[in-house]
Amino acid sequence: MPTTNVLSSADLTELRQSALGAANPLGVAAELADAADQGRLADPTDTGYALTLAAEIAESRSKLDAALRYADRAVEAYRTRDDNRAAFSRALHARILFRVGRADEAVEELTALRPLLTEQADAPAYISAALDAGGRTSLAEQWLTAAVETVMADRAASAEQPTEPRDRESAGILFFLLQQRHRVRRDLALSHDQNDNLADRLESGLTGTAGRAGTEPTANDLLFWPKDDFERLRSDWPALAETYGRDWDEHRAGLERELVRLAGGGRTGLTVLKGSTGGLAGFAPQRGGDPTDPKIRAAYAQELSSGTSQIPWPPERNDACWCGSGTKYKKCCLPRSRG
Repeated sequence: MPTTNVLSSADLTELRQSALGAANPLGVAAELADAADQGRLADPTDTGYALTLAAEIAESRSKLDAALRYADRAVEAYRTRDDNRAAFSRALHARILFRVGRADEAVEELTALRPLLTEQADAPAYISAALDAGGRTSLAEQWLTAAVETVMADRAASAEQPTEPRDRESAGILFFLLQQRHRVRRDLALSHDQNDNLADRLESGLTGTAGRAGTEPTANDLLFWPKDDFERLRSDWPALAETYGRDWDEHRAGLERELVRLAGGGRTGLTVLKGSTGGLAGFAPQRGGDPTDPKIRAAYAQELSSGTSQIPWPPERNDACWCGSGTKYKKCCLPRSRG
C-alpha cells in the first residue's frame, strides 16, 4: 500500500476484509497507523477505525506489543464516541490486555461494556470473545445468561411481542445473545437448557430464509461442501439449494462472507467444517432423521467440529485457497467476501 495513498472509509472496510490474507499483514498494520499519523484518512473521524484494524492485524500475528500500542491509540481516538465501533475497539483493547497479562484492567474495561449486551447486536460476540481470550469463559456465560434473562423479561412485560420469538427477525438482539450464549455453553460442556433449545430452533432456520441471497447464514451453514460433494448434495437433496446456494460459487461466497463477519465480531481460531454427502447420508439415519432436517445438519456439523475435518481460516493471501480449488486465496475466495 503506497505511503502517498489517501484512505477512504470504503478502503478501510475493504482492508478489514482482506488484510489477514495479505502478503505482509504487519506492513498493512504499520501503514494504517502511518495514515492516521500523517493525516492521510479522507475522513479524520476514521482514525479510531484505522488504528483498531492495525491492532487486530498485529494481534492476529501475535505481535502483542505493537497490537497494544495501536489499541491504546484507538481507544483514545474514540474517547468521545459511544457507537459500536468505539465499543468494539475497547473490547479488542481488553482482549489484548488479557494476552499481555493485565487481566484486572481487561475485566474492568469489559465490565464497563457489559450493558451493551442488551443494546448492540454485535456486543455479545466481541465481549464474549474477549472474555474467552482471558480464560473467563464462565464469566462470559454468566453475563450472557443475565442479559438473556433481562431481554426475556422485557419481552414478557411488552404486550407487543411474545416472550419466546418464533423466528430470528422477531427475536432481534435476543437472537445474538442466545447464539453466543449457546456457543459459550458448548465450550464449557454445559448441558442444554430451555434457552439453548430456543437458540437451536432459531439457528435451524425457522425463518425459512437461511442461505438466501442477501441473508446471513445460520450456524450450521458453516458446513463446507467440496465441489463434487456440493453437486451430489444438490442432486440428492434439491431442497438444500435454498440453504447452501444455487451453485458452488454462491456456496463459497456465502461462507467467506460469514467468516469475515464472525472475524469482525471478534471471533478467533475460525475453521471451515468440511462435510461429505456420504458422511451426512450415513449420519442422518443414526439420528433418526433426514439430511434436509436443519437439526440433523447442525448435529453433523457439531460432530465434524470435534474431529479432523476442519480447515483453518483465513489462509495467507498467496497460499492455496481454503476451498480446495487449487487457486491462490487472493484470486479465489478472498474477493468473494466483497460481493
